[in-house]
Amino acid sequence: QEQLVESGGGLVQAGGSLRLFCAASGRTFSSRAMAWFRQAPGKEREIVTTISMSGAITYYADSVKGRFAISRDNAKNTLYLQMNSLKPEDTAVYYCAAAVKYYSEIARDYTYWGQGTQVTVSS
Repeated sequence: QEQLVESGGGLVQAGGSLRLFCAASGRTFSSRAMAWFRQAPGKEREIVTTISMSGAITYYADSVKGRFAISRDNAKNTLYLQMNSLKPEDTAVYYCAAAVKYYSEIARDYTYWGQGTQVTVSS
């Protein structure tokens, strides 16, 4: 079974940066599309960014484009999310997720989930 564990969340001032990590267990990480989602209080979970198996293809929600960067290291079974120029509206629980596909921008394709890590951006 896939196991995904996020880390790196915390409290940061607006304009600051954080780097999130998602460690995957097993031998299937390199054969999974990966994504970061987030869910703010009182809001639905939304897709933030996705990356293909090889890392060659990425997608970003308009709200984070130019500020966030997704990457992966298949040799280390690790997914990253570099978040710069953070805004209070980025405050949410961030989840990493895996899809049994080469690449997907469709939320329902992501069937393996981590437990989430809290990101709080103060104004």
